[in-house]
Amino acid sequence: MISRQFLRENPDVVRDALETKGVDDVDLDRILELDEEWRDCKAEGDDLRHERNEVSSKIGQLKQEGDEEAAQEAIERSQELKAELEAVEDRADELKSELEEAMLEIPQIPHEDAPVGDDESDNVEAYREGFDDAEVIDDVIPHYDLGEALGILDFERGAKVTGGGFYFLRGDGARLEHALIQFMLDVHREQGYDDIYPPVPVNSASMQGTGQFPKFVEDAYRIGGHNDEPYDDDDLWLCPTAEVSVTNMYRDEILLDDDLPLKHQAYSPNFRREAGEHGTETRGIVRVHQFNKVELVNFVRPEESYDRLEGLLGEAEEVLKRLDLPYRVLEMCTGDMGFTQAKKYDIEVWAPGDDMEDGPEEGGRWLEVSSVSNFEDFQARRAGLRYRPERHESAEYLHTLNGSGLAVPRVMVAILEYYQNEDGTVTVPEPLRPYMGGQEVIEGHEPVGESALGSGERD
Repeated sequence: MISRQFLRENPDVVRDALETKGVDDVDLDRILELDEEWRDCKAEGDDLRHERNEVSSKIGQLKQEGDEEAAQEAIERSQELKAELEAVEDRADELKSELEEAMLEIPQIPHEDAPVGDDESDNVEAYREGFDDAEVIDDVIPHYDLGEALGILDFERGAKVTGGGFYFLRGDGARLEHALIQFMLDVHREQGYDDIYPPVPVNSASMQGTGQFPKFVEDAYRIGGHNDEPYDDDDLWLCPTAEVSVTNMYRDEILLDDDLPLKHQAYSPNFRREAGEHGTETRGIVRVHQFNKVELVNFVRPEESYDRLEGLLGEAEEVLKRLDLPYRVLEMCTGDMGFTQAKKYDIEVWAPGDDMEDGPEEGGRWLEVSSVSNFEDFQARRAGLRYRPERHESAEYLHTLNGSGLAVPRVMVAILEYYQNEDGTVTVPEPLRPYMGGQEVIEGHEPVGESALGSGERD
């Protein structure tokens, strides 16, 4: 969250941030009024406490002087002041609680270099890599049709077992998924990342710490009960991204300057409701409710965070470069960058299997595989993430950054479509072959069960 002091001193900057980020449900005037009333209560409480201390110090003196009447009046006044102070402190606590809850609704202030815009149409393409030399077959089969034909993707049985938005990977499909995960982890380990294997469930405090709550509770999968019911004893949610668990590892802790920068990577399954319709993205594995991802999380000194943002972007891109997949990088505009980010890049891989009305003119479509973001101290304030520059100095809020390195299903989509052969097989990208026992081509599997037979064969 932003600091209350920043809000007091820069209300117009915050108003501009609300506008440029498209947030219209925050009553900033009310928040400012709450803050002013809270400060008035604190000042009144300080005055009452000071007066009570003075009165209390006189009681003993008046008794020693034998002025019992004045001593009794001082005792009565001290009791009145105590009652008044308790009332003022209770009101201050109420205001503080209301104010803290309201502050959680205010988004991050965009960095001055972030493009100003309303939606994704205002994002700025920074550059492309590998697209000019891209070569694909004439009639690329979309991954969802190809995957079922090869017997490596099974949407029908996934929906039967769990529901829409869930699927099975079989045989070479599962092997390709595992290969991608391990390959990504190995690439980022070379870049100096420490491996973390986080718990999958996270609590509400963790979701709030990284900014998923309270804004996006409707997108989360709760363990037990419904999202609009009071939290049960467990208070657990299925993690939507390892950003939540890894960032909150150090919640309410003070790190040392020597600890920074910290670079953690974590593979995890992720769960999101992905409510709403998304056109052709509802087909296949582009937008699903469970997916695997390798997440990169950085904890850095404030003065280093924007240099680290550029470094993090390059580290995420490296996976696509080694796989020789065409991609582009977008600078996200204020209206599309999200609630918590100060500056954000998206990395989008090119998948040639679908011609989308809003896709690239050259055919195919761009699929986001990573969002690389600098949160500055926004998450750190919510999660109590601090560091001590010197052992004798006061602790300060650090800066957090993260980016996917990468989202596995969409990379798989790109591979199935970009590396597709005329005969319907798929060439395994060379860097992945050691992870698949040297396998060079995915040729598919025979279907299983009576449903795979013709009617004559069943009879």
